[in-house]
Formats: sequence, structure tokens, C-alpha cells
Amino acid sequence: MATKLKEYFPMIREREEVLAEIAKSAMLQTKFDGWEAEQQEEFLNICTGVKGLKLLYDGFFKEVMNPEYVPERFNDFLSALLGQRVKVLKVLPGDSTRIADESSLLIMDIVVELEDGSIANVEMQKIGYLFPGQRSACYSADLLLRQYKRVRGEKKKKFSYRDIRNVYTIVLFEKSPGEFHNYPEICYHYFEQKSDTGLEIELLQKYLFIPLDIFQKSKQNRNIDNRRDAWLTLFTRDEPEEIIEIIEKYPEFRQIYKEGYEICLNVERVMEMFSKELYELDKNTVQYMIDEMQDTIDAQKDELVKKDQTIEELHRKNDEMYDQSIVSTINILRSLNIPEQEIVTRICEQHQIDEEQVKKYL
Repeated sequence: MATKLKEYFPMIREREEVLAEIAKSAMLQTKFDGWEAEQQEEFLNICTGVKGLKLLYDGFFKEVMNPEYVPERFNDFLSALLGQRVKVLKVLPGDSTRIADESSLLIMDIVVELEDGSIANVEMQKIGYLFPGQRSACYSADLLLRQYKRVRGEKKKKFSYRDIRNVYTIVLFEKSPGEFHNYPEICYHYFEQKSDTGLEIELLQKYLFIPLDIFQKSKQNRNIDNRRDAWLTLFTRDEPEEIIEIIEKYPEFRQIYKEGYEICLNVERVMEMFSKELYELDKNTVQYMIDEMQDTIDAQKDELVKKDQTIEELHRKNDEMYDQSIVSTINILRSLNIPEQEIVTRICEQHQIDEEQVKKYL
């Protein structure tokens, strides 16, 4: 059955065609059969135009929005976010010394130098609770220090601190942290350092936080009347009628969707992309549950202290709760059908214990 989007993108295939191609490969069929029925349906809806593309998926986003492949497209996107015309001069390499152990689901992490020498780090996160303000501040400081080292190395004796330009940390959250929901009608939060006296000094660190889930709710059934909202609508909406409306109003977006559906012609590639998204979502769900459990344990420990329990009792309770947290974590991981050896590895990393210690909990 032809979909509305197929009228705009004739390369979209029918459901039977996609299923037939999967059936040709035992590997692909096994992978497809391993998904839940709901996940199978979601995958087929993406490939056949029943729903719009998931442009925030890593595989789609890096193809259609890469500043090296399509610089004019990324320039337009960044200009819309910052509310000023910017041009990406070059894409800067990642820094291996940057904060490690990134357990959050990172969709995009691009560091670019702008035409005026400013630096922008654009990140898109699946789960915002793993990206608190403190972490943003650390990223910004890291970005500023990297610029300082690079410019000082280039200028040598001619270096002046006035050569250092603004650094922008731009974070888009697919699922935003709780504090953002205290402002249900606000989708753009801009921060910069200011004096309480009115004195103006150019302090270089700027932040822009965009909660996409709040944007999606607040913009339902409203006209899109500016380019910034248009970009975010393209990334967050998947109803065919809305996609058609946005590509007719902004015809240049049609090419983005065309490129996305060309990617969908490679079923194996899209299945791999989809599997990665499911795996990362499971991993982050587990991490979220572990963190929530740890918060409960910490609260219980505080309560014990308030009740003036003896030191011995506190240690005993703490040991019991520690054991309970490990057992609960193992049960969560098993419920997600994660192999035993991977469970052992994760517990070792999470609790800093060796495999022999883990085995007594299995």
C-alpha cells in the first residue's frame, strides 16, 4: 500500500519488499526475529514511509548533517540555533583527554571552529539526566583550554589573551532533565556569565540547552513560523502529514529526507543502525535504574545516620544494601537477556570488584 510520503519519495519500498529482502539473509532474518513485535513494526514503519524517518538516529544524523559533507546545511542549522549568521570554518578533531567514561547515549558530538574564531561544541543526548550542568561546565572549560593551547601554539610570542574567542556549548536533549520541565513552554535556554553590578567584561563561555521533548509537546498543532523551530520539527516529528508540511514550507529539507530514504535502501545497514539504537537504549535504561537504586540506598544511609544507629549497625545495613544493589542489578541485566560474562564485566566495572567477588552473587 502506497504511503503519503512515497508520493514525495518514490524510492520508498513496500512492506513486502523489505520483508523479502530480510528473508534472503539468514543473518538478517535472525536479527529481525530477535526483536520484539513492536520493534519490528517500528523498523518497518521507518523503511516504508508509514512514519517519518528517525533523523536523530546516529546513522542518519551523521550522514545528512555532517559539517564536512554538507557544510552549508550545518551552517544553516547552527545559525538558526544561535540566532546569528555563522559559518563553520573547520571541524576540529576530538580530544582523547576529554572527559572519559561517557555512559550516556550520545547522538552527536561535533566541535567546530566558526568564521570569527569562536568554537562551538554541538551535542545531542538521548537521556538528559546523565548530562547535568556541572558536566556542561566541565566540557566548556575543556573546550576553552583546548582553544587556548592551540592559539598560543600558533601565535607563539605574538599571543594575547584577546585572541581567545567565545566557546559555545550547545546541548540538545531528546529526553530532558527534570528541572527543564518546570518551564513547559520554554524550549531554548541560553546562559552566559554576567555581573550583578552591570559591569561588562567579555567572559567567553556560553551555553544553549534545548529540550526536544518539551519542544515537541509545546509545538503540537502550532504553526512553525521561524527557521529554528523548523529544524527542530524536522528532527522530532514523524507523522507523514507534518513531514510533508515542513518540506513544502522549507523545500531544502526535502533533500535531507531524500538522502535518508536512500540510506533505507540498504536494509542491512539500517537494521544494524536500528539494533545499535535498541542496544544503547537498553544500556542506558539499565544505567538509569542502577542510578535510581543508588539514590535510594544513599537516602536510606542518611536516614540511618539521622536515627543515631551505632556504627556497627550502620556498617551492617550498608553491607546488606550493597549486596542487595548488586543482586538487583544482576536481575535487571538478566531480564534484558545480557550474557552472563558481560554481566560479570559490568558488575566489576560498576562496583570496582573482581570476578571472584561477583560470582558469589550470581
